[in-house]
Amino acid sequence: MTLRDAIAARIRAGGPISVADYMAECLLHPTLGYYTTRDPLGAAGDFTTAPEISQMFGELIGLALAQAWLDQGRPAPFTLAELGPGRGTLMADLLRAAGAVPGFLEAAEIVLVEASPALRAAQARALSGHAPRWLESAADLPDQPLFLIANEFFDALPIRQFQRAEGELWSERLIGLRGDALTFGLGAPTRQPALDGRLGDTRPGEIVEICPAAAPITGEIARRIATRGGAALIADYGGWHSMGDTLQALRGHAFTDPLADPGQADLTAHVDFEPIALTARDAGCAHTRLTPQGVFLERLGITARARALARTAQGAALEQLVAAHRRLTHPEEMGNLFKVLGLHPPGAAPPPGLDP
Repeated sequence: MTLRDAIAARIRAGGPISVADYMAECLLHPTLGYYTTRDPLGAAGDFTTAPEISQMFGELIGLALAQAWLDQGRPAPFTLAELGPGRGTLMADLLRAAGAVPGFLEAAEIVLVEASPALRAAQARALSGHAPRWLESAADLPDQPLFLIANEFFDALPIRQFQRAEGELWSERLIGLRGDALTFGLGAPTRQPALDGRLGDTRPGEIVEICPAAAPITGEIARRIATRGGAALIADYGGWHSMGDTLQALRGHAFTDPLADPGQADLTAHVDFEPIALTARDAGCAHTRLTPQGVFLERLGITARARALARTAQGAALEQLVAAHRRLTHPEEMGNLFKVLGLHPPGAAPPPGLDP
């Protein structure tokens, strides 16, 4: 049975499903899901993340977290965590750079929150010189100072989509069947109290997305940072106060129909950083201003690092270095599309590269 068959059978038995349920099935089905059956990264996969583009990204993240650790008095022990660590590339680069800060690695307890067996295996290989521990959920993070990175993690969390109807009503966008084909449709108009705050800036026909899983995950992180200390860097593509249908599928580094081949493409949506920041604030944690990734990396010194690497590079290696710098920072590449939000304890300095 294919995942398409399983989803179609579910719809025939129980009716149309939400976009969130569809995403969860496609990405995390225990035997047919996208993340549970493959390593999706790199040239042979479907997409490439910032750490895979250049070592500079992870190095600068590592030094930023190490400086935040220094600014907060070198707490020991502390949790050094990553949500959705991919192949472990970012954490490996982070540890190599932060290892230059005396005491940082000795105090760090490395924790990876990862659901994919295939990616856990890749992470174990990348971090073979360390002793990481894997967790299923952010709720399982230790109750101690937490220094955390989440790069392209929140964009893969399942979303629900609601289309504004007349008055104060919303229709949820659902996935059903037309014959044997999966298709989008709308549920009956109902009140959605969670969207009352969007009645003033939307019109009938416009779509608003919400991510139910983002708040509890953010709350777990924020409570630890607020009470125990630490910092979090959340880097992803998206913006503030989102609007519109942003669901997308990537296969072979190209966009494809999200309904075309369930389980065979990566499904993501733009991250709305506003509810993440507000959830952190409600948990007693401070947050920084949302900052474009290019600005963040330039503040951390990516150009100086690129020039240092360029002194020993030539030919194709030098061309790749220049291209990587541009891709990570240029406004027409990842520089503006991707944003960074920092979390920190009230009264503490924000993580380097970010403004309070």
